[in-house]
Amino acid sequence: MDAQQLEKRTSWFSRDVVGLALNRFLSDLGHEAGTAILPLFLATIGAPAAALGVIEAVSDGLSSFAKLFGGWLGDQVHRRKPWAALGYIVTGITTGMYALANAWPAVLVARAVGWAGRGLRSPLHDAMLTDVVPPEARGRAFGFDEAADTLGAVCGPLAALALVMALGRTMPRVDAYRWIFVLAAVPGVLAALSILTLVNEKPHERDGKLTFFSSMRALPPSFRRYLAGIFLFGIGDYANTLLILRATQVLTGRLGPEQAGSVAVALYTLHNVFYMAGAYPVGALADRFGKRWLLTGAYGLAALYNLLLIVEIPSVAVLALVFALAGTVYSSQQSLERAIAADLVPEQVRSTGFGVLATVNGIGDFVSSLVVGVLWSAFSPMAGFAYSLVLTLLGAVTMTVVLREYRS
Repeated sequence: MDAQQLEKRTSWFSRDVVGLALNRFLSDLGHEAGTAILPLFLATIGAPAAALGVIEAVSDGLSSFAKLFGGWLGDQVHRRKPWAALGYIVTGITTGMYALANAWPAVLVARAVGWAGRGLRSPLHDAMLTDVVPPEARGRAFGFDEAADTLGAVCGPLAALALVMALGRTMPRVDAYRWIFVLAAVPGVLAALSILTLVNEKPHERDGKLTFFSSMRALPPSFRRYLAGIFLFGIGDYANTLLILRATQVLTGRLGPEQAGSVAVALYTLHNVFYMAGAYPVGALADRFGKRWLLTGAYGLAALYNLLLIVEIPSVAVLALVFALAGTVYSSQQSLERAIAADLVPEQVRSTGFGVLATVNGIGDFVSSLVVGVLWSAFSPMAGFAYSLVLTLLGAVTMTVVLREYRS
């Protein structure tokens, strides 16, 4: 490899890329620690299974509108960094506020506000990342960004599990959960500080003539068709907290409620290990061989793990396979959906495009979590997973069609 080729391969790996990745690592370290024990905390305070679906659905729905606004805002301001930092601070503080809840509606309010902050920051972060990497390295850059995000997602549940075991020896479980929520707020605040101090953002050249609706109309037709495939998949792709709840229920008969809960948190950590390990390799493979088929294949894997959940085998090994597949799907989805969007959307409305993409995903999360939660409570968990199986397959087929002319 000559010097010119080496420089081309490494030019994308800059301080800005590292700073944005560290920012995501710290944020996920905090809110994933809280997310990992949230289903256990809700069960402890007497919340029904449907409450978790409602909490996730409402939070994701509010986050969707914030993503849409944040995307448009990113194309209207010269500097996106302060607004992104605000979103990270809000998410961190509200994670700590779960500790104040005595009933599930209070958790709903805190998580909804936190997820609104998460929605605001998401398209701003993605637009800043796109600005600092060359087009031929977008798969790797977004893959690296997701890997850092997921390293936090791995460390968060592990830290939560260690704290549950340590604090549970000296205080009631519910009090241990509350202390973990408080501690989980700290990395969220540090995430905001990291983006303010480490990322050297170039001022954005905004187009003052583009109103909110004209920005929407400026999005190309190929991108709109792409969103259709993402939406179909998204309305079947429920929140991962429902996987934690299902694993706990399946294993309780064999292990007892406390040990089953600990194993479920460990399985969620496994999910995040596969998410982390797959993000960069998937992005690198996509830059080399193309993003289309890798994304479509990931959608198909989602249908496979839903099939395994429908069969309902009370085995830790089978559940481990389910969580591993779910982590692989999530790493591919998060890396490739954004990288393809960066290719399809022109620079003047790029932040808006990321906002619309995130909003479509958020609406999908709202619908899927709500429907799966309701089917779960009204009929059975298998009914919810069957619904997800059908929709994820439809998403895979649709994505194959709408990206047939996409060659990157």
